[in-house]
Amino acid sequence: MASAGWQHPYVNIFKHVKVEEWRKSAKAGDVSSYMDKTLKCPVFRIKGPVPTNSYILVPKNTEHSLGLTGHYFYLLFRPTPGKYFMVHLDVAVEEGQVVRISFSNMFKEFRSTATWLQFPFLCGAAKDSVYENTSRSARHGLVGPAPTSVRWTCLMMDLRFTLSVYLNRRYSHLKSIRLCANMVVKNMFTSDLLLDPGVSFREAKQRGLSSSQGTGPIPREMSFPVPKGSSWEDLYDHIKFPSEGTKLPFDSIQKDDLKPKARSSSNERSPVTDECHFAKISRSVQDRVSLSQQITIPKLPPRNQTAVVSSMLKLSMLSSQPKDWPCLDDGLRPDSTHFSSQRVSSRPRRGTDDGGIHLYVHPEDALSVHGEESEDEVVCTTESHPVSLPSFKESKQQKLLPDPILRLSRIIGFGGATTRHVLWTKAGDAAVYPCHAIIVSMKILSNEQRFFIGHTDKISALTFNGNTTLLASAQSGNNSMVRVWNYNQGTCLTMFRGHAHSLCCLSFSYGGGILCGVGKDGHNKTMVVVWNTMNVSKGGDVTIITKAHTDVDITTMKVAFFDDTRMVSCGRENIRLWRVRNGTLRSCPVNLGEYHSLDFTDVTFEEGISSDQHIDDRTLFACTRSGHIFEIDYSRVAVKNVRRLLPGPQQHADRREKPTFNTGPGVAINSISVSPSFCATGSEDGFLRLWTLDFSAVILEAEHEGAVSKVMVSFDGLQVLAATSTGNLGFLDVSSRGYNTLMRSHADTVLGFSVDGIRRHLTTASADGTIRVWNMDSLHQLYDFVSEDNPCSVAFHPHEQTFSCGFSSGTVRVFDISSAKLLAEHKQHRGEVIGLTFSSDGEFMFSADSEGSLALYTASEEDHSVTRVACNVVARGTERAPDALAVSSDSSRLAFVGPSSYIVTIADARSLDELLHVDVSILDVESPQLDSALKVCFSPASAELLLITTSAHKILWLSTKTGRLLRQVSKVHQHPCSSLAVSEDSRFLLTSGHNAVKVWDYNMTHHVNSQMFIGHSEPIRQVRFTPDQLGVVSVGDAIFLWDFLADPVECLTDSSSQFKASPSSPLAADTEVNRAQLSNGMPRQTAPLPSSQHQLDASAMDPVIQGDDPAKPVQTTGPSQSSDSRPAVSFLKVTNLDSFSPLNAHHMDTMELSQNKPVRPDCYKHYIPHLKTSSLDQSIAAPQPQDEGIKLKAVIGYNGNGRGNMVWSPDQGLFAYSCGCVVVVEHLHTGTQRHLQGHSKEISCLAISNDAQTMASAAGGPNSRSLIYIWDVQAGTCRSTVSYHKGAVQSLAFSRDDLFFLSVGDFSDSGLALWRTENFQLLSTVNMSGPIHEAAFSPSAASQMACVGSHGVYFCLIHTHASNADIKVQRVSAPSEVGDVELTALCYHMDSFLLTSSNQGHVCAWDISKQSCFMIWKADDGEIGVLLCRGNRLLTGSNTHWLRLWEVEAVQGLRSAENICRINGETKVVVEQEIMLDGTMVSAAFDTSMDMGIVGTTAGTLWYINWSDNSSIRLVSGHRSKVNDVVFSSDEHHFATCSEDGSVRVWSTSSYELVVQFQVINQACGCLCWSPSSSGDSSSIAAGYGDGTLRIFRLASTDMEMKLHPHYVAVTAVTYSASGHVILSAGKNGLVAVSSSISGATIRVIRDHKGATINSVQCVNEQCKKFGLEGNEMFLAAGADRRVSVWATDWSKEKCDLLDWLSFPAPSNSADDSLPPSLAAFYPADHSLLVYTGYGVEKELSFYSLAKKQIIKKISLTHWATCISLSSKSRLLAVGSRERVLKLIKSTSGKFQDFLQHSDSLQTCRFSPSGMLLFSAAYNEVLLWEVPGL
Repeated sequence: MASAGWQHPYVNIFKHVKVEEWRKSAKAGDVSSYMDKTLKCPVFRIKGPVPTNSYILVPKNTEHSLGLTGHYFYLLFRPTPGKYFMVHLDVAVEEGQVVRISFSNMFKEFRSTATWLQFPFLCGAAKDSVYENTSRSARHGLVGPAPTSVRWTCLMMDLRFTLSVYLNRRYSHLKSIRLCANMVVKNMFTSDLLLDPGVSFREAKQRGLSSSQGTGPIPREMSFPVPKGSSWEDLYDHIKFPSEGTKLPFDSIQKDDLKPKARSSSNERSPVTDECHFAKISRSVQDRVSLSQQITIPKLPPRNQTAVVSSMLKLSMLSSQPKDWPCLDDGLRPDSTHFSSQRVSSRPRRGTDDGGIHLYVHPEDALSVHGEESEDEVVCTTESHPVSLPSFKESKQQKLLPDPILRLSRIIGFGGATTRHVLWTKAGDAAVYPCHAIIVSMKILSNEQRFFIGHTDKISALTFNGNTTLLASAQSGNNSMVRVWNYNQGTCLTMFRGHAHSLCCLSFSYGGGILCGVGKDGHNKTMVVVWNTMNVSKGGDVTIITKAHTDVDITTMKVAFFDDTRMVSCGRENIRLWRVRNGTLRSCPVNLGEYHSLDFTDVTFEEGISSDQHIDDRTLFACTRSGHIFEIDYSRVAVKNVRRLLPGPQQHADRREKPTFNTGPGVAINSISVSPSFCATGSEDGFLRLWTLDFSAVILEAEHEGAVSKVMVSFDGLQVLAATSTGNLGFLDVSSRGYNTLMRSHADTVLGFSVDGIRRHLTTASADGTIRVWNMDSLHQLYDFVSEDNPCSVAFHPHEQTFSCGFSSGTVRVFDISSAKLLAEHKQHRGEVIGLTFSSDGEFMFSADSEGSLALYTASEEDHSVTRVACNVVARGTERAPDALAVSSDSSRLAFVGPSSYIVTIADARSLDELLHVDVSILDVESPQLDSALKVCFSPASAELLLITTSAHKILWLSTKTGRLLRQVSKVHQHPCSSLAVSEDSRFLLTSGHNAVKVWDYNMTHHVNSQMFIGHSEPIRQVRFTPDQLGVVSVGDAIFLWDFLADPVECLTDSSSQFKASPSSPLAADTEVNRAQLSNGMPRQTAPLPSSQHQLDASAMDPVIQGDDPAKPVQTTGPSQSSDSRPAVSFLKVTNLDSFSPLNAHHMDTMELSQNKPVRPDCYKHYIPHLKTSSLDQSIAAPQPQDEGIKLKAVIGYNGNGRGNMVWSPDQGLFAYSCGCVVVVEHLHTGTQRHLQGHSKEISCLAISNDAQTMASAAGGPNSRSLIYIWDVQAGTCRSTVSYHKGAVQSLAFSRDDLFFLSVGDFSDSGLALWRTENFQLLSTVNMSGPIHEAAFSPSAASQMACVGSHGVYFCLIHTHASNADIKVQRVSAPSEVGDVELTALCYHMDSFLLTSSNQGHVCAWDISKQSCFMIWKADDGEIGVLLCRGNRLLTGSNTHWLRLWEVEAVQGLRSAENICRINGETKVVVEQEIMLDGTMVSAAFDTSMDMGIVGTTAGTLWYINWSDNSSIRLVSGHRSKVNDVVFSSDEHHFATCSEDGSVRVWSTSSYELVVQFQVINQACGCLCWSPSSSGDSSSIAAGYGDGTLRIFRLASTDMEMKLHPHYVAVTAVTYSASGHVILSAGKNGLVAVSSSISGATIRVIRDHKGATINSVQCVNEQCKKFGLEGNEMFLAAGADRRVSVWATDWSKEKCDLLDWLSFPAPSNSADDSLPPSLAAFYPADHSLLVYTGYGVEKELSFYSLAKKQIIKKISLTHWATCISLSSKSRLLAVGSRERVLKLIKSTSGKFQDFLQHSDSLQTCRFSPSGMLLFSAAYNEVLLWEVPGL
């Protein structure tokens, strides 16, 4: 199923299928509806003489499935009096079958087959009726027609229990229901909760019943009415199957025959069913309950064992205990328990999900394991209900819920007894390998693991039959048990002893009828056994055909695939051919001649033999430890050819030559595998090599870290599996020549681990001498630290990406993971480090060694300096490793065992001063032996509570203040407890002993307080909860990752908590604080700053100080520094020529404080960043350039929103412009691009030095400080970063001699900043009186510059002295003749005068020396924003789109004494030329003669202008507004974009040039797609618009070919079918239209998603027969309501059928919330998988299997996805987000990289069909990436 979240807490089936409409349900015969007087609601009556002819069927189509996963089925019905009825439930099991469960009062006895269970139903009757009294006393014969007084009945059937007990099958989901006559039915529903119809909601609330406890009242819409004063039980029947009461001798469904129980005064009821009730099932059923099922159930007491009964805790004792403890035992006795001596060997517990627990147990230890649980964990009371206490709050529940509470999820590990046995499945989609005592089947695509559990020792051999349906496995040790499995179903078909010790080899015949094994007999002689397994799939026994003893050594033995009676073996000094004839096994040696002394390691048959070839005409291949490869003639039993693999000569240390077949010492070959095309070898030098069949050349090779122990070619010959002796497993993809690692593992016992909950990393220390860091989601190894010293214990820092490790030598080392370097090394310890931990606040680190010393470190410092070392305080020895130390959750206290093993010490964590000693040996005075402490652990709820495990197998609860024993639990494990942990919500306790893990109810409030889980084959070294409390990790022989299935705590102050703080409680002090600090595995939103960084803002506190003693200007070298404080500089004088009143610094400061919020000037010249909908994520870690999985190849477009953001130096050939937050440096002749990357926000302006060696770019605002990057143009690197302006930067300029650099702030911070270009030190700043639009240096005098703005023109003079500079500023208002205008642009006319422009189209000429305007003319009707002067030629560009070239030589002659000179008839300024462009001019650059130049417009276009021929050429094109979609043509020669401005543009992929543009006026284009045939004249594009139309554009004719109108709302998604016959389009209203691509007619409208916007539609070629439907294509549609539909289609036959419907759950949201889109796509490598992401409980990618109908994999995301794209190459995904992050993810491993090259949220990303290119778009920025891959 897609997700079962929507089915919680229950599913009303009639409502779900809308039964009254009869569209999704069916009825037959006499079915009617009427109003029932008893229930006062409508009900359905089904009647008829033959029950099977009248029925209600749900669902209507038997090929569909209800998909209901709730394992409790509830039916509310009343059988018709005097009639028979029948009910059929079709249930799907995980093994792939459908099982029918039927019950009826027609059945006389229980019957069963492999696919059908038939239960007799015994109808109940009214209370005290004759029928009821008769049925009580009778023993049989009451099955029959319903009695006349039959009552309304609530039937509950546990489907999971029924399938598990009666058929040994695992329940998957309820498929269909058929209700047959004669009955009346109200409703039916499914749930995972055990609901009681007799409990009202008010009673449930009083008792505190909730779904977290697995119980509750029945839903109101399903309840039966109970009149006031009446009892539910007196009116109705409640039948549960399995039943709790005494039953008839056969399996049946009937009402419980229980005597009425005495009720308390409050009419209390037991909310949970009995723990120890057993269904009496027939012997035939008991025999079917396999041993494997029994051992997967949490253990019950052993047979015939009487439990020790301790005295009951008297209620009067509670008065002496703290109120927080409802049950304390001063007598130090365990909680009272009672046991029955009932046998439980073949009676599984009710409700146990055996498929969810992965366990095995040693047969010889079975009794001891059971006995371990006998006194404290399992309660089998002789009472039918537990004893009720007076208060419900103090009453205990039956058992720990949920059951099971752990589920084995994944295992990191490979090998154990052998690494020579790894297998491919027939399909090549999974690898099968051993991990100690467990067999793992791992999907190579999704890394999904399946487990085959049952062996009691390490697995020594594996083999498949020819079609990989049967799997055989053998275990090591003296009792070599062999198991045969049904691989597809995962079930064990049979197990038998191997008749030999230490089985080392197994081989199946191709058909699976013969199994051959090799081992040792009791005299250590080699023995070969051949078994007959022909009938094993049918339930038959395995028999021995023959066995033989031999003196020869056998390493490998294989059954010939062409003859079940023939085998071949090899070993030391021999190769032998074997044959079974007449029940005898005989062998014949191959004549090896001079090679008789070689050690043979592997042998295999030749592949690819034709069918007509003689059976004996075969070739064998064998390999040796000396590097020889033998070709052997099978028929002649002779050697045909011998070759030898030799290492090549090492000519250079860094150059390895390929091996050859010559003479000399050879390379040992461990394994060989042959395909029809090549031969694969695995050798001791670590190489997997693929050879030609004549071994003349190496085709491919892959180097491994260790010797390759096994190679195997897949059945299709496309992949080669390789295993190494060091525990690595991977495969080589022959077609792509890529190598994929499936599993890495430690080569020895894992000694300890630590989890980084923030990054979900796991670090482990192993006896193999390595420390490894793993990704917990992908299971991939991230880092490997190797040391000659053996690591013992590890600990992650709680916040930083560092961890520490203790070694056997006593050394403690601290590693930085991000840089993979050693931060610190300490050698204070003399013995092995047995404890290592950090305080939870990350301030301190602690370590202890086996010689008794304890060390305290300062973890806040990088070198982790030692603060104190205390000797002889910790108990000596290594048995308490690796977690001998425990720190309280508030970091205040440290606990450890010492100085002796009987003493527990509690110390101050900050000083190591001892606070308390507790002697655990005197706590139990009755014990004949002294008790010693093993492990200590603080309760997360309070630092005043300490848990201790002891050598007497107890857990003690102690007060850390008084040392008082508060509580204890005995017989925790049979073996010493090796690890102890408490969940952060203090609800659960985790322990490990030997190879078992136990989960406990922390408060011990149940009769059964724990569940035990077994899976490790070696003692467990450490077990812990994951920081997010969603998992458990246990380590020992391997790393086991368990899912923790307990419901999360609903609130932090749960009223039922046993540690609820109160003023009188000793735990009250820190409880509330620590509850609020529960870790959820996620980083804090805002990291606290160190106290040393808290500084006072002098400018805000005392402006006088700032003015009198100005601080030196500070150079800023990065954004992090610039964002803290603005450099404090003195204010400079500003002279206002209107009033001539100077303003001092204090006056200016006062004015600024009194002003209102700045207002944007009324002119387009002033830069305003476009409105961003995104929020920048500063926390991403960008990959190193050499490691990037994608490389920026090209930027499409130019940011027309910038101002002055294009530069061109014609002399040096430099041409650069900005797009988003990237600076593009383009070579005009070749079109190649270089990209300067570093900004994270939209770049506002650029400037280039006069020598074209340095370029500056600015980005920032509107609410953040701007950052200016200084670039080395030639090197393409950043020289420096500076920052001063609070808002955006409006203008940048270099002085003529390149000594100074000027930056101008926008209207929010109207200031100038002058920098020295030598080191970009800030020289001086000036706050201006109003917004500044542009500034420029004088071309002749470096000390002069000018600015224009809202308040006029500013003439500036720079005075330098020493390292500082002053700027004298004089402001002159605009001439009164032009009115109230904004001066928008300026330029110098050589050195004589200054030209300025206004927002009204005026141009003013100013005399610089007199600082007065002497001439004005009207140059344009609009605002002039571009002004450029070269010689006597002036260029003006305005928002009227006119670019004009003026001859201004006459201006120079008009300078006079007058202040103003108007243009009149006698004086002319001539327009030489003019040209209209496509938008408002925002930037311009021309050569010195003004003949040619480049101009940028707001339309996103850069134009090349040549005045000599009055021509214009489009250099760079881009969209003006938001880009909605980008798509590639199938041949990748072109790509197309569409935008909100209604344009569809087609570009050349090679040159990035615009080929053609289709424009629709006043309509936004929201989506587009390319036709499947996108080459030549047939290439066309379909585009969807906001008015609901589709337009088809033909590229060859550049015309619109067709216009369709299938929608009345905006089109949100469009795609061609894979064949191109139809076009699928989706509208904003959720309708999907299917239109003919030829006629344009709408063929079909799909309304299933109506009401929810469709975000994505995709169509692929796929044969749908494997899904049970006809069709050659599939398409999907994903709606905003998080529903995805998948359809099977054959458009040529007009077929379109729903294949699957997925619904993904999500939490409720506010109506104002802007939710991320729901996105789905087919997985390119396997179209039966689809990938989904959208708003939900977690940010994640979900991989859903259409074949399995379930999610098989999830990849967590850091942000909500706004767009996704899947590559057809390398299994890559691209994910965009609102946080501007483009994330590249490897779907197989979860490895990812983040790229922050966009300045706004990403709305689309798209891989090219080949997967070599990737487009990403944010607003109007389109980036093209190359994809090297991860």
